[in-house]
Amino acid sequence: MQKDLYLKYLQFEKRYSVLTVKAYKKDLEQFYQYFAVSEENEFRVLDEVTAGEIRAWIVHLMKSVSARTVQRKLTGIKGFYKFLLREEILSSNPMDKVQAPKFQKQLPEFMSEKPMNDLHELFQDSLDSFSAIRDFIMIELLYATGIRQAELIQLTHGSIDMSAMQIKVLGKRNKERLIPLSNASADLLNAYLTAKSNQGFPCSNTDAFFVTDTGHKLYPSFVYKKVTFYLSQVSSMKKRSPHTLRHTFATHMLNRGADLNAIKELLGHASLAATQVYTHNSFEKLKNIYKQAHPKAGNE
Repeated sequence: MQKDLYLKYLQFEKRYSVLTVKAYKKDLEQFYQYFAVSEENEFRVLDEVTAGEIRAWIVHLMKSVSARTVQRKLTGIKGFYKFLLREEILSSNPMDKVQAPKFQKQLPEFMSEKPMNDLHELFQDSLDSFSAIRDFIMIELLYATGIRQAELIQLTHGSIDMSAMQIKVLGKRNKERLIPLSNASADLLNAYLTAKSNQGFPCSNTDAFFVTDTGHKLYPSFVYKKVTFYLSQVSSMKKRSPHTLRHTFATHMLNRGADLNAIKELLGHASLAATQVYTHNSFEKLKNIYKQAHPKAGNE
């Protein structure tokens, strides 16, 4: 089916991540189900779907998902139709007449410096087991480098270069980047390596760096639950995910004077526009300081 060819195109030619391709697959399957597309009627139905019918599908989606999710789904469908046009399977694109619903961009939530310091103190009293050491290093590395959850999971022993004090991260679209390590982070990683070796877990260059209590490679829900649990010990924020630590890294760097372009490179963003969202958080902080400190601030 053309859907499968498109997904292979995204994976092998566009080099999209496994998670992105998986999301697009789910979106296409929903699209096919809504319009009753089957292997037998695929070409006819895709050719006959109108912009009006796709708008009706959008209305249907909006009953259960956010405008942001709908926009992502439409991006995938739009790319699919462009692929069909490029392959000369279809001669027109109904998506040209479809606009995605607008949504209000939310500022990324982040932790203040105090709870991050509190978390550090919390761990200091409990580093008496492999799992505790691993959890501490895992969370510290997410905060100290700003890497994504998926990037953390994909780290191998070969990714860590202690002599150069850096880690090699494989980001979105298989793009590699180097992130420096602080002396504190390097010491923590060495402590974890010792604990892992004492457990008898393999530590060759190709082996997963972070593993579960039984020595298996980490998986997304494992990391998510660990981060959520520990952040809940020091913060009442609603969002306490691995991505919150990424936002926290970027915001703290910016608030302490880091160059925006440098933060962009460390985060692995494709464009500066994606990084500039953190300047809004910084500006909000400045406004609060102004309101608290300036004698005229209350007379606006």
